[in-house]
Amino acid sequence: MKHLIVYAHSNTQSLNHSILETTVHALKEQGHEVVVRDLYALQFDPVFTPKDSEAMRAGHIPADIQTEQEYVRAADVITFIYPVWWAGLPAILKGYVDRVFSYGFAYASDETGVVQLLKGKQGFMISTHGTPNDIYDQIGMTEGMRMTTDAGIFGFVGIEAVGHLFLGSIGYLDAAGYEQLLSQVNTTVKELFPHA
Repeated sequence: MKHLIVYAHSNTQSLNHSILETTVHALKEQGHEVVVRDLYALQFDPVFTPKDSEAMRAGHIPADIQTEQEYVRAADVITFIYPVWWAGLPAILKGYVDRVFSYGFAYASDETGVVQLLKGKQGFMISTHGTPNDIYDQIGMTEGMRMTTDAGIFGFVGIEAVGHLFLGSIGYLDAAGYEQLLSQVNTTVKELFPHA
C-alpha cells in the first residue's frame, strides 16, 4: 500500500518526531511505500487566500496545492501526526486541510448533497496532548476531537477512518512511559496495516 504521512510539529527533537520515525519504520517493515510531507520543513503556507480562491474558481490550482493533491491522490492511506493545540489541529495542519482538501478535489456537491471524492482511501491519526486521556474521555473532549477530525475531515470526503491514537499526559511521563507510547504506536500501525 502507498502511505502518505502528513506531519505537523516544528521541533525535530519532539515526541511527535519520534512517533513519525516509529510509524515510518513500522510501515516499511511491513513492506509499505511511505511518503512523508513535513509541513514545517516544507514551510507550507496554511493560509487559503482570496487569490487561491479566485485561481481555483477559474480552474487553476496553485502549484503548492496541486503538489499536495497529487500526493493525496496517489495514496491508499493518509496519516496525520500532530500535537493537539487548543483542542484541535495546529494551524499549519488545519491550513493544509483548508487548502488541499478543496472543493472539486476532495468533495463536490450535486442535487443529492455532498459528493465524496476521496472514497477508497483509509485515514489514520496520531495526536498528542498534555491532558491525561482519562480526563479527556470523562469530559467528552476525546469524542469531540474524534468527531471533528475523523468524521469532520476524513469522513466528509469519503476517507474511511480506521483509527486514531490519542496519546495523553505528554510532558508528564518518565522515559519508560514514552517508550511505552512508542511501542503502542509501533504495534497499532502493524495491526492496522499488516504486510503489503
